[in-house]
Amino acid sequence: MRRIPNLAAQHLAALRVVLVLTVLLGLVYPLGMTVLAHLPGLDQQAQGSLIRNTASRKLVGSRLIGQSFTDAKGNPLVQYFQSRPSAAGTGYDPTSSGASNLGPQDVVDTLPTPGQPTSGRQSLLTQVCARSLAVGQLEHVDGSRPYCTPDGVGAVLGVFRANGLTGTVTRVVSLDQACPARPFLSIYQQVTVECAKPGEDYSHALVVPIRGSVPADPVVPADAVTASASGLDPQISPAYARLQAARVARARTVPVTEVLRLISQNTTGRALGVLGEPGVNVLELNLALDRSYPAKEA
Repeated sequence: MRRIPNLAAQHLAALRVVLVLTVLLGLVYPLGMTVLAHLPGLDQQAQGSLIRNTASRKLVGSRLIGQSFTDAKGNPLVQYFQSRPSAAGTGYDPTSSGASNLGPQDVVDTLPTPGQPTSGRQSLLTQVCARSLAVGQLEHVDGSRPYCTPDGVGAVLGVFRANGLTGTVTRVVSLDQACPARPFLSIYQQVTVECAKPGEDYSHALVVPIRGSVPADPVVPADAVTASASGLDPQISPAYARLQAARVARARTVPVTEVLRLISQNTTGRALGVLGEPGVNVLELNLALDRSYPAKEA
């Protein structure tokens, strides 16, 4: 019997492996997963965990992706609980999922050129400070937090010394407060603090964040002022939900105890009892509010 050349035998073996893997991984496995995904109890997750309005059956969102509850101008709708900030695109954009990639050392703003408000860049610290101030005003609580000025920017000084890194202080600038703003600190080591002038070079200054006298545990929770790593988180902390309860209750003219009851009902625990933190799905909570206590028309 004539034997098949060794090279041809190797190619035939490789072809058989390709055919077997194509059938298993290209047909059997995908079809099996499709069938499994449509089994009762799993079909909703497979289709995106979509949520529809109980009355109108209109699609309102997904349990897995957060969304904003604001008007056409971006102002918070006071009758609804607000989600945490999002850095995904213009907010909760699944096609641009991601974080801001700004770290704890990002504390100095790039001040905008006068007349060009979009030419600057806010540091992470200023973003946190501005959000905390806005949440405080919305919820009628103290929105102050460490390293933030009363006007909602980073409390960061640029300190110039006689010998660069050492020596007496010769000049001090509040780096995140553009002129003509009044600096949050008037004097630093016997030197008058100046406001920052857009376009001026302060790169030779020592950056000195000033903590201030604000308590270490601010009233506004961390998830109210920071975006998640994905930018799509649909949940907020129970603490942030409770902070909003009084405002929502006023807007819907219902007892705050009833709103707190709905928060409790829509709070989920840690995954497997140990992973993560308890959370409140904002969309599901707002839908529960609309079912139980419809917002009155303006």
